Amino acid sequence: MSPGGPERRARGLRRELRHHSYLYYVRNRPEISDERFDELFRELKALEASHPELVTPESPTQRVGAEPLDAFETIEHTAPMLSLDSSADVEPLERFDERMRKALGDDIGYVVEPKLDGASIELVYESGRLSRAVTRGDGIRGEGVTENIRTIHSVPLRLRAADREVPPLLALRAEVIMRVGDFEALNARLLDSDRAPFANPRNAAAGSLRQLDPRITAARPLDIYVYDILAIDGRPPPTQQATLEALREWGLPVNERCRPAADVREILAFQAKIEEGRDDLEYEIDGIVIKLDDIAARDEVGETSHHPRWAFAFKFPPRKEVTRLLRIVPSVGRTGVVTPIAFMRPVELGGVTVSRANLHNREEVARKDIREGDRVRVQRAGDVIPQVLERIDEPGRERKPPWVMPTECPSCGTALEPRGPYTFCPDLFACPAQLAGRIQHLGSRHALDIEGLGEETASLLVREGVIARVPDLFALEAATLMELEGFAEKSATNLVRAIDAARTTELARFIYGLGIPEVGVTVARELASHFLSFEAFREAAAEGEAAAEGEALQEVDGIGPRMAEEITAFLARPEVSAVVDELRACVEPEPPPRAGDTLAGLRIVLTGGLESMSRSEAGKKLEALGAKVTSSVSKQTSYVVAGENPGRKLERAQTHGVEILDEAGLLELLRGGPAALSAPDDTPEAADAAPETGAP
Repeated sequence: MSPGGPERRARGLRRELRHHSYLYYVRNRPEISDERFDELFRELKALEASHPELVTPESPTQRVGAEPLDAFETIEHTAPMLSLDSSADVEPLERFDERMRKALGDDIGYVVEPKLDGASIELVYESGRLSRAVTRGDGIRGEGVTENIRTIHSVPLRLRAADREVPPLLALRAEVIMRVGDFEALNARLLDSDRAPFANPRNAAAGSLRQLDPRITAARPLDIYVYDILAIDGRPPPTQQATLEALREWGLPVNERCRPAADVREILAFQAKIEEGRDDLEYEIDGIVIKLDDIAARDEVGETSHHPRWAFAFKFPPRKEVTRLLRIVPSVGRTGVVTPIAFMRPVELGGVTVSRANLHNREEVARKDIREGDRVRVQRAGDVIPQVLERIDEPGRERKPPWVMPTECPSCGTALEPRGPYTFCPDLFACPAQLAGRIQHLGSRHALDIEGLGEETASLLVREGVIARVPDLFALEAATLMELEGFAEKSATNLVRAIDAARTTELARFIYGLGIPEVGVTVARELASHFLSFEAFREAAAEGEAAAEGEALQEVDGIGPRMAEEITAFLARPEVSAVVDELRACVEPEPPPRAGDTLAGLRIVLTGGLESMSRSEAGKKLEALGAKVTSSVSKQTSYVVAGENPGRKLERAQTHGVEILDEAGLLELLRGGPAALSAPDDTPEAADAAPETGAP
């Protein structure tokens, strides 16, 4: 080759391979055979092997190459990955449509899409190149699986710019799936090599994605569909239909069954058609997703801490089968609730083998008149959770006596207490089952995140008497663990190190880890942001107990009278207070990072596109200064920041008399707080902010 020849050829091959991948995975109209594609790939690989200086990170040959990891890095999402409000009944869907029309008028439209049953993922592209991929996790942060995502051939390592300009930053939501035929072939290979098969394609996709060795992921037949923009540096497409087309133009695979729908009638028609052909699809779905088409309208209706108000998942009716209920066993949970569990003859439901189901409480068992030995109909609610629906009558068959909840705790022997339909063991920390559950919860991913402290380990530590109280966890020594079954020197040392590392943690994690009734991940985060220290939170709870009102707690977003009462009552119990005191001596919870409190007490709504930063970045900066960023405008809103194409939130701000800021006003607010907004134009601050005109 002439000078520069190898570089030109490598560049041309990469361009050609990316083009044919786009035609194959996105447009579904390949122009060359698989054999020809493989020839081009082999030529590029040989060229890069003889000229290593030509290798680029986004080259198709570089999908697999990273060394195995020791652990996945926890990474915060560019924007929250919320779950969806869902139901399999028509009435909630109709109420969703009514809410949208009440808020926006009748001139609205939807886009309906198959609800893919895989592993949700965030893809982030910077300057058109794939920079990171993060599992959904808790919706706020997940695990970095970038090297594994790079092995999926339908994921472009570099976005196309031929038909549409690529933004500097683009964060996308996608679903990693395994097609049914590939899943069956994978399971056949696993069985041939005497390894356990996967239960279903969703588990296979999620399990393959979380392999520490990317080479294992590369050997698994994973695929992906992209369906939403989480964040974009620049103006987003105006509608969901335009979004899907933009994704295709950037070279990203989009599901071919997405359709527009005008109303509930068209939504139901789409659902019926896709459910009819569900078993013939080459991938698993468990319903459809309905989304407002207009992106500005989405901004208007906003979101809760759990789900967007502008989308709804309409689930398929669950699959059902018949089996024999063998026995009913009371099980003690972390919170002391004693739950009847049905153990059944194994039955396959939607590709999953089911052998046990939660019967909820003693009244539910009596209402359904379910007894040991009965023939029962079971289903997986939402295609996930096993449920016993009903008993099937068998004329002439003698039935066993009705099942009765025991009077004593099956774990510790303490007298059980009925509370409504539920049954409780009141011995919070001495009951072995509750103790093991609380230890596992304290070490869970959203709490102290102690790797190696799962359900089996927690139960073993309690069963063997190594831990008698929750704070004993922090006194564990490797030598003690090595005496237990399943522990060697390395695993024992790793667990002790993980426990030591958890002695300093985020305040929200510590609050969540205490297992306070009604306090989940989101509420724990709100409490941490509001009180900033555990002592302040505890004092507010104590004041609530004294006043029997919990007014200080109710100042926190999302906490009402009932939740405040539950929190104060729990923390006031002497045995809880003693354990909390001991844990505080072992763990130092750190407050959320704050840049200052110059905007404390302000409620701010962002709408429209910004030039200097994304709305997500603006929200984080405002919150770091103490402001509360909300999604809906009310009389309590302090400011509405209106960028380009602001939508109806601007109209609401004007209706409520809320002060409106443009982007320059936002920057002033971030620099100097509310006082900066009222500064006269001839102040030094205003002079510094004024653009240069070139005039003398």
